[in-house]
Order: sequence, then structure tokens, then C-alpha cells
Amino acid sequence: MHPFNKIIAFALIVFLSAGFYACVPDGNSQNGVTSVSNPLIPKLLDRNEKIWYGKEWENVQNAYAKEAKAISNNPQAKEPWLNLAEIFIQEARVTGEHPHYYPAALQVLGVLLAKGFDEKDMRDTDLKFRGLSAKASVELSQHEFAKALATAEEAVKLNPYNSTIYGALVDANVELGRYDEAVKMADKMVSIRPDLRSYSRVSYLREIHGDVPGAIEAMEMAVQAGYPGADNTSWAMVTLGGLYLQYGKMAEAEQTYQTVLATRADFPFALGGLAQVEIERKNYAAAETYLSKAIDIMPEVGFYEKRAVVYRETGRKAEFEKTVQEVLAMMKDDQAHGHNMDLEFAKVYSDLANDPKKGLEYAQKEFKNRPDNISVNGVLAEIYFKLGDAKNGQAHLDRALRTGSKNPDYLALK
Repeated sequence: MHPFNKIIAFALIVFLSAGFYACVPDGNSQNGVTSVSNPLIPKLLDRNEKIWYGKEWENVQNAYAKEAKAISNNPQAKEPWLNLAEIFIQEARVTGEHPHYYPAALQVLGVLLAKGFDEKDMRDTDLKFRGLSAKASVELSQHEFAKALATAEEAVKLNPYNSTIYGALVDANVELGRYDEAVKMADKMVSIRPDLRSYSRVSYLREIHGDVPGAIEAMEMAVQAGYPGADNTSWAMVTLGGLYLQYGKMAEAEQTYQTVLATRADFPFALGGLAQVEIERKNYAAAETYLSKAIDIMPEVGFYEKRAVVYRETGRKAEFEKTVQEVLAMMKDDQAHGHNMDLEFAKVYSDLANDPKKGLEYAQKEFKNRPDNISVNGVLAEIYFKLGDAKNGQAHLDRALRTGSKNPDYLALK
């Protein structure tokens, strides 16, 4: 398992508030969506009942209606647009409806940031800062890392004392392969506020530099810093489970995923993690059960990729081929809505579709944008070795290992 997506989940966590304000809904619900009359405000899609999480979904709907009403009452208002963006960012993560919610968040942030801001007004400046921070978060989620870096650098000029924006700077620099700069940003983030978000960045950077025990320790600290059962704590625990699993601690991984489900029932990424545990054990029937539950909750492409692996390993050729096509269709839909999927396409074509030449085309495109990222080079190394090109494979493997990473896939290639 490659780490190129691990830290991006935390970019979504960064901008969420502890809760939403309750109010009477002012929209109307049709065909599973809540809409309002303002055409500039995107719809709020219905949630699967299994991820209502008590009053959480009701509170989200109320918050959406509250902000829409505030905009209707005062078209010049700014903060309601920011609050809507934060709602959409949360819903993208909780529901997996990325093609709708990421563009929706960027749309309302565009309205906000197009408004005039008085730099002498501290509240006005703070709103612009938060808007830019949220925009950087979405750009990270869309894998537009250079854009995210530029947006975050603009934001930090407005407020260099907020730990949140340094998280975006860590993430963007990591994904662009600027690891020394990422470490500097992480140090600033921790010095301002040592918490779940900053510890998670420390963990990832330690893993990149080959300190696996230190990475696990920092992610355990991130979990301990979170509130049990909270969404961001569950994400941190799933990431911790992934660390355990990647580095051979299968029992610890399983226990961590089960603990997530005990505190946040039906959390789909914990179900996906348990499925991966069972795949590693070759318990494919158990893995398929977990994946069916996860997919029933959320249309996450990673769950379909795991399901394809289960079908392949159990000799179900027709189901395998059908699922691979579903994966590609979902990825193309994400791509059509602004999500850079080149590296993901490279892996799917190489690992699942048995077309490493096609995978190489996508990996080379991503390499042009991120030549220093170790994960991009790791994928290229794997593909070149599959194609029998040992020279290029070794060159990219050397680049993938330049930070001292102990990624098992890279070491296996070595």
C-alpha cells in the first residue's frame, strides 16, 4: 500500500468545527436532496441512513438551511458562504460524494473570495484567511498540490500564527516532494498547537523518513489527543490502523479498526480496513462481507478496488472485470469534476487492469508535475519493473528510497 493518499484525509479534517448550530430548515427536500432558491448555493445531497450518526445529519441540514437563510436576508454577507463551504467539505468526507461536494465547496468559496475585504478590519481579514485556508484544503483533496501550496502561502501571509494553515503547507510540500520544507512547516504547526492534526503530520513525516516506530507513536498521540467517537478521531484511528497493517502488525490493526466501530458504528473506512486485514489473511469471504457493508454506506472507489482484488483472488473473472470497469468509471467521474486522478489511474491500470503500459502513461504525466515525490517514483519503479525495464525501474526506486523510507513495497522491489 502506497502512502500518497494518507495525509490528504487530514486536510479535510482541518477546517471542521466541533458542531453545527440548530435551526428550523428553510429549504425543501426533493428526490433525496435539500435545495434552496438561490442558484449560487449548491444542493445538499441526502445521506445514507447508516451514516446519520444520531443527530449529526439533522444538525447538518439545519446548518445548511441557516446559512442559506442568512444569505437570503443579507446578500452582502460573507461568513455564511464560508460556513457553507465547511459543510460541503465535511459532507464530501462523510458521504464520499466527492464529485458533487468538492466543486460545490469551491463554488461558494469563489463567491466569498470575490467579495471585497478591508485589510484594516481584523474580522474581515480573518474571514479571508479562513476562506483561503478552506480553498487550500479542497485543492489538496482534488490533488491540485501546486495550487494548494500557492493558496496556503497567500493565506499564511494574513495570519502566520494559526496552526491550521501550516497543516496545509505541510501537506502540499509533502505531495510536491519538498520534504525539508514540510518538516519546517510541521515544526511550526506543533509549536503553535500540539494536537491531533499536528501529531498526524509528524507521524507521516517520520514514516517518510523511515522512522516507523516514531510514526506509530505520533499517530497514537494524535488519537489520544482526539475526542473518542469524534469524526476526526476515527479518521486518525483508521490511519493508525493502516500504519500497523503496512508494517506487519496485523493484530494491532484489526483491534484499532474494531475500536473505531465500537465508538462510531458503521464507519465505512474502518470496515474497509478490516476488509484489507482479511485480504492479507486470505480470508476472502470475510473481506467481501466487510466490503459489502462499506459499499452499501459509501461509494468510495477504494472499496471497489479491494472488492476487485477479492474477485480476482477467488477466480471470479466476470465479476472482477465488471468491478474494474466500475472503478475506472468512478475515477473518470471524479476526474471530470476537477480531481487529478493520474496516479490512481496508473495504479489501477497496472495492478488491476493488467495494462502496465497504460499505467505508465498516467504515471509519467504525474511525474512531470511531481518529480520529487517518493510515492510517484515508487509507482513508476513498480511499473517499469513489470515492463522489464530494470534501468528506469532502478532509477525511480532510488528516488523513492531517497528519504530513507522503509515502505515494504519499495524494499521488496529493492
